[in-house]
Amino acid sequence: MELVDTVQGTLYGIGVGPGAPDLLTLRAIEAMRQCDVILGATRTGNDYSRALEIARPHLPAQHTEVALDFPMTRDRAKLEAAWSRAADKTLTILRQGKNAAFLTLGDPLTYSTFGYLLAALRKRQADCKITVIPGITAYQAASARLLLPLCAGEEHLHILSGIASKENLTAQLKGPDTAVVLKAYRNFPDIREALQKTGRDKDVWQVSHVEQEEERILKGLGSEDKPPYMTLLISPKSRQQ
Repeated sequence: MELVDTVQGTLYGIGVGPGAPDLLTLRAIEAMRQCDVILGATRTGNDYSRALEIARPHLPAQHTEVALDFPMTRDRAKLEAAWSRAADKTLTILRQGKNAAFLTLGDPLTYSTFGYLLAALRKRQADCKITVIPGITAYQAASARLLLPLCAGEEHLHILSGIASKENLTAQLKGPDTAVVLKAYRNFPDIREALQKTGRDKDVWQVSHVEQEEERILKGLGSEDKPPYMTLLISPKSRQQ
């Protein structure tokens, strides 16, 4: 059922970057300072929001923090129920004339929970005022750490999801240009096999928790089948002359 109450407040979808507070953009900081409520995505049974903690040095002195619960599951029904609850809670805040900021790691529109919240809000109220402020992604921060160009000239950059099937990953990795595998901690044995089949396993970089205290950078795949949370892989294009 579509809700038609007037929405006075604005929702800001803000990317806080990969982990370091000084990688937030000036626009993101200014937007947060205009918000009464700060929304943070949390796991079921855990109120901790890493994105909120990253942004904390820049939060306004007076604000309310609200957790939006998103379960770690692939059950579509449970996920849609969570998105619906989050949208209803957000609309309640906006209808009170308050501005709210939904904080997300990296970029709000790149493999982010915010994309699902955005869709749920639009379904309920098409005129909801929403502004998205992009953030630095983990793979951009990782390439900066490695001093590794991702693409140049007519080259392509392939951004892949690590939760894809082994067959899908293998097909996508056959190209010659740079490939980035996000969410690599989810499905590592299949990712390793896909990289081996395409001859990309030797030169790949494994980066975990970039720009955070737990940061770890490895050349190659290592021997573990379950790398740390927030691990990505960069398989660069060979630029040997």
